[in-house]
Amino acid sequence: MRRVEEFEQLRPLLFAIAYRLLGSVAEAEDAVQETWLRYQASPTQPVSVKAYLSATVTRISINVLRSARVRREEYVGPWFPEPLLADPYSDPERSAELADSISMAALVVLERLTPLERAVFVLREVFGVGFAEIASTVGRSEAACRQLAVRARRHMDEGRPRFEADRGQREELAARFFDACRDGAVDRLRDLLAADVQMVGDSGGKAPQWGQGVFGAEHVARMLAGFAPAFTKTGVVVTPHEVNGQPGAIFRDRDGKVVNTLALDIVDGRIQTIRAVVNPDKLRHLGPVADARAVVREANRARRPAD
Repeated sequence: MRRVEEFEQLRPLLFAIAYRLLGSVAEAEDAVQETWLRYQASPTQPVSVKAYLSATVTRISINVLRSARVRREEYVGPWFPEPLLADPYSDPERSAELADSISMAALVVLERLTPLERAVFVLREVFGVGFAEIASTVGRSEAACRQLAVRARRHMDEGRPRFEADRGQREELAARFFDACRDGAVDRLRDLLAADVQMVGDSGGKAPQWGQGVFGAEHVARMLAGFAPAFTKTGVVVTPHEVNGQPGAIFRDRDGKVVNTLALDIVDGRIQTIRAVVNPDKLRHLGPVADARAVVREANRARRPAD
């Protein structure tokens, strides 16, 4: 088999590793491309192509992550990963780990880990890589990698919510949520939200956002009931779609341009967290991006007659 064919077979796995390490579709794609260039330039054929490429994309991602952490410390407002609509990699034996590890909630917690902790956790807990291979990849002893894995697992267990396990129930609740938003039904929305629900947005300072967020079922229900119908009047179309493995939606303006994505964390039969990505830089991989400020201005005008 030629190198290009071997690489293309493994591309979904390489992207899956890089995305979980970086939380960025664009940076993950760049890391995968750099991995190909290094593989193409290598004078020798590795014994295990999969191990070689997985190690290479991990090392590249760790380096990118170290520089990205400095930029993210200066980020304006909450930071969320770039929304991923579909994971290109699948493994029936690890489907639960794979699905959970791309959720917005998991990636936000992963962001708190050091680059090495993050790499060890992703390789071990998500992809089931052995500690000997992990040690070779990150340049640490097996004992050190085991310690890193323990610390990372503890941080993840402390910070990650327990999601609703039944996919059908989550999708049904999400459908009711978006119907209630469209109808501006405060009472129905309130019934679907956890008492301490949080609605937070990532704009990066480049699009409108709700300050540090909206908190509590009453406030969130009234906010959504007030604005969602106004957005509909302006021609915004809400398309339910899985976002980072969780129920969500893509919002597009009347011209089909992406306004934002929304992802829902559902815990114990209620919506616990609503995360919107509005930063245009994080939406470009989904298609042409709308001017969110213009959309909000038009929605505000649409609300006035009813106020």
